[in-house]
Amino acid sequence: MASLIRMPEVAAGATEIVLSKWQVQVGDQVKVGDILAEMETEKAVVDYSADAEGSVYKILVTDGASVEVGSPILILLAAGEDPSMGDALLGGAAAPVEPAAAPVVAPVAPVATPIAAPMASTPIVAPLAAVQTAGSANDARRFISPIVRKLCAENGVDPSQIVGTGPDGRVVRRDLEHFLANRVSGTAPAASESTAPAASESTAKVSALAKQEHSSSYITVPHSGMRRAIARRLTESKSTVPHFYVTADCKVEELLELRKRINESSPVKISVNDIVVKAVAAALMDVPDANVIWNPDAMHKFESADISVAVATDGGLLTPVIRGVEKRSLSNLSMEIAELAGRARAGKLRQEELEGGAFAVTNLGMFGTKEFSAILNPPQSGILAVGAASPRAVVEDGNIKVATVMTVTLSADHRAVDGALAAKWLAAFVQRVENPLSMLV
Repeated sequence: MASLIRMPEVAAGATEIVLSKWQVQVGDQVKVGDILAEMETEKAVVDYSADAEGSVYKILVTDGASVEVGSPILILLAAGEDPSMGDALLGGAAAPVEPAAAPVVAPVAPVATPIAAPMASTPIVAPLAAVQTAGSANDARRFISPIVRKLCAENGVDPSQIVGTGPDGRVVRRDLEHFLANRVSGTAPAASESTAPAASESTAKVSALAKQEHSSSYITVPHSGMRRAIARRLTESKSTVPHFYVTADCKVEELLELRKRINESSPVKISVNDIVVKAVAAALMDVPDANVIWNPDAMHKFESADISVAVATDGGLLTPVIRGVEKRSLSNLSMEIAELAGRARAGKLRQEELEGGAFAVTNLGMFGTKEFSAILNPPQSGILAVGAASPRAVVEDGNIKVATVMTVTLSADHRAVDGALAAKWLAAFVQRVENPLSMLV
């Protein structure tokens, strides 16, 4: 029978997904497991596979559309099925449908300043089917996603001023973000003549208040989807996961010498971070009880060292996972890290490349940071923060000497890893780093 395919929740907590590109066309035959489309989440691209079979009868959203989770996106017909069965799934509608009706907040007066101003009245709520765009030339009906309505209210934006680029002119998040960016740069559309005097007066009052309360000017930069995801995840981690920290110093002269000798003969250039990641994997094999994550029902203990590596991008921090690190050669590991980092910066990571692993490595040594502590990336139970290697005075056999030292700090989830276990793991890591040849045999 006909199947109505809805937008899946391809990332935990996502309420709206961008359908980046369809991989099927009307008339194509689809089997279970075939890829239907590429979905773009806040951090990655996900292949969405079919869980039903049939022929593609109708595609309900266009490439690049931002679609709420649960909204219809595609209709499949079974072999020999009458097309009317597909239309019946949409109530007989022959055109692409919008998501189910939801309350819409009537447009509020625009505020031409980043400083929040109190709303003059209570928002009016009406069914979607009855809402029309205030001030539009032809009083055409406007469709706006609930997320965009909420963000419009928070930013003091009149939705009627935004040009929608979604299906049938639907206003989606990227339209609001574009509008806000233009407003900050001073290129946003002007308010209607009827509201201009009031807006100017309000702007003057708020600007005067800003001069009194602030000593410097600023601009408002709208949050990206990735920045919101980072804020949500790290707030959840810091407030719900019991972190504790263990710090150690590693002497790295032998590590640096080994790296130099490898790079003199190898076509693949090895970084200090590559060797650190390899040492983390070796230490997890030495202390397997630390290679775990907390689960409400039971501890999950892993046999392989799957390690996330933090990559800084223009939009925020991404942590792609390198799997089976303990089995990889240094050259292979280096190429894998470089390849994933390049795709992370280009925004081409897959969702599955960001999932899994019990441990992570984040390195700020290249910026000259001596030491720092990192926030766990749930459900992982450990993250190693790596500082810069630098000459320092150390005591050996009662004598003071200069050595190249690197400070590392382990952040651990106390639900899964106790203090003694964390200290044991960190000692194993230091041993591996200070005797790097042990990782090559």
